Order: sequence, then structure tokens, then C-alpha cells
Amino acid sequence: MYQTTQATTKILNLKKRIRAVSGGTAASKTVSILLYLIARAQSDESSTLTSVVSESFPHLKRGVVRDFLNIMETHKYFNPDRWNKTDFIYTFETGSKIEFFSADQPGKVRGPRRDRLFINEANNIPSETFNQLEVRTSDFIFLDWNPVSDFWFYTEVAQRDDVEHIVLTYKDNDALSPEMIRAIEQRKGNRNWWRVYGEGQLGEIEGKIYFNWKIIDEIPHEARLERYGLDFGYSIDPSAIVAVYYYNGGYILDEIVYQTGMNNRQIADTFKNFPQALTLADSAEPKSIDEIREYGLNIIPTPKGKDSVRNGIQFVQQQSISITKRSINLIKEYRNYVWATDRNGKVISPNEPEKGFAHCLDATRYAIMSLINTENPITQIRRELQMERKRKEVAEVAREDYGL
Repeated sequence: MYQTTQATTKILNLKKRIRAVSGGTAASKTVSILLYLIARAQSDESSTLTSVVSESFPHLKRGVVRDFLNIMETHKYFNPDRWNKTDFIYTFETGSKIEFFSADQPGKVRGPRRDRLFINEANNIPSETFNQLEVRTSDFIFLDWNPVSDFWFYTEVAQRDDVEHIVLTYKDNDALSPEMIRAIEQRKGNRNWWRVYGEGQLGEIEGKIYFNWKIIDEIPHEARLERYGLDFGYSIDPSAIVAVYYYNGGYILDEIVYQTGMNNRQIADTFKNFPQALTLADSAEPKSIDEIREYGLNIIPTPKGKDSVRNGIQFVQQQSISITKRSINLIKEYRNYVWATDRNGKVISPNEPEKGFAHCLDATRYAIMSLINTENPITQIRRELQMERKRKEVAEVAREDYGL
């Protein structure tokens, strides 16, 4: 059962037209806003329409739609006959509706008017999209986001007199488990990360590692599957699987799995639903790799050694990379993957990435790094024969000169 938290109470007290809710990780921003919108729809005296919008349909479906359905089912509000699976619209007993659509649907953005609006992760929505949605909304608007960096809200909207802005943190979420609180507070040492995700304050994620990756709709038919990368997790950290395709001189990344609580058998079974390719996995889990191999999967450990992480990152940085838009966790990690910093916010030298919250990116690095040494089989055989001849020549010289 979703419980009332400090975050819920603070959101309930917002009264102005534009209700902006920024904050850190696990602050219950999205869930609290949804709880409020559901309660309003259930108590309307005349029917209303509420639109919930995210940057892309995969992001919407696996994020805010999932949260909405979980809330409805947990509280036993959900009636499957009232849920339009095709159009993603729920109709309440009052006649009020909550609809879900993505910001990359121009027809929806510029479509009919609505009463209420919720833009989830507004910092990933263009300013023009917000403008189009706002002028078609008659009542109030919720925005939520992690304050990673400056965007149109701060420069174009925050100064208006019809705006209320609150900041929430994990401390406003009374439903958080002690384990999750510890996982968050362990990162206090990273000043830049902690300012944004711990304290919920506006920051600029310094030392970002990857740049200029493209987000694409889908994998082209001509793309060639090269590898899978697997990063192990279980309880708090998820297991992550990323497929790597080669296309037009670059690589396309597609998130396959991002899930906690998966055992090795479940991981192996997942691969049965996808085309076969060599899988590179975290070498810190040799027992898991051996077990998964016994289930018939072609899997090997990724080589590790001194500077292997930095060298791997450097190699990935040199590639042309695209990500499918359904890879929402991978996209989030890409946007927030940074070099570790000291308590003064300076990047530590030699560079090491900030640990945690990089599960898909670690899987990506395992897979792409394995492509460095990919050779034509004939070339590889010739090289090995040349080395064998060289060894024989050295041995012959040793016998003649030294009697060995």
C-alpha cells in the first residue's frame, strides 16, 4: 500500500497554476503527484481530462504508466474494463480520464485541450513542447525533474507569479527502506552527485564522461548483432544486459534487461528470447558465469587488469554510439555518468568513474571492449603460425650456439 509521506503532503499544499517539483533521487516526486491526480479524478463532480507526458513512449510506459498502474492495483482501484490499453486512457467512475502520451507525438502535443497536465522529467522536454502543452491546459500543471542542470524552467518559467516550486529529497519519502537510505548516503563523498541527487539542489554534473550519443527510434534491419554485455546484480543493484549492434560505422546499444532479484537461471532464460551472440560478463562473478554457461549460453568473462576500466571507457568514447529510445535506464545512466570527484568537487586523478548507477554502461563497456581484438580468422591463424615459426627459429639458434 502506498502511504502518505512528507512529499505527498507538500504536493497537496501546492495551489498555483504551475506546480514545479524538483528534487533528488528516491524523493517520491512522481508517485506523490500521481496519487494526487488519482484522488482528484476520483472526487471530480464533473468529468475532467488529465494528460501525463514523458519524453518518449518507452520512457512513459516503463516509468510513469507503470507507477500509475501499480498505485491503482495496490489500492484496489483498478478496473480493467476502464483501462484502454490501446490509447493508454483510464476512465474513472466520475467520468474523469487520465491519459498518457509521449512528447515525441506532435499530433498529441498540439491536440485537443485538457484540464490538468503532468510533465514527467520536464528537463528532457523541449521548451516549445511545454509551451504547446501549457496553452492547451485550462486548470493546473505539474512538472517534476532531477535538477541536474539549468533548463527552460529556471530561465523562462520560474519567475512567473503563477508558479510554485518545491524541492524534495529522499528525506521526504518516509516509505524508503533503511537499505535504500544507506545506498544513497554512501555517496555523500561525491560533492557534485550529492548536491543534485542527495540534496535536490540545482547543479551542473561536472566531469561527464560520454557525449554526443544519439537516441534513435529502433534498430535498423541492416544492423548486425555483435555482442551482449552482462553486469551482475541482485538485491539493490540490478542485473543489466545490453545488446550491441554494428551499423554504418558505429554501434547501436539496446537495453535488454534492467532488473533486481534475478538469479542465474533467470538470466540464462532471458537470452532464449533473443538472437544468439557472444556474451561478455563481469569477471568478478566467475561462479555465476560458469553456472550460466552450463545452461547453454555462450558467455565468457571480460578481461580485467590495471587501467582496464579507463582504457575501456577511452575506447567507447572514440566510437559513434546510438541508443534505442526504449533503453530508458541506459539513457539515464549515459546522461549522468561522471568521473569521481573529491569532497571539493574536483575530478580525481587518475580518472575513475563514479561507482554505482552505471550498470548498463558497464555492460556496454564489456561488450564493446571485446570487439577491439576481433580479427579475421585467417589473419589470426597466420599470426599464430608466424609466432610458432619464430619460436622454432629461436630454439634452433639456442641449440646451435649454446648446445641447449
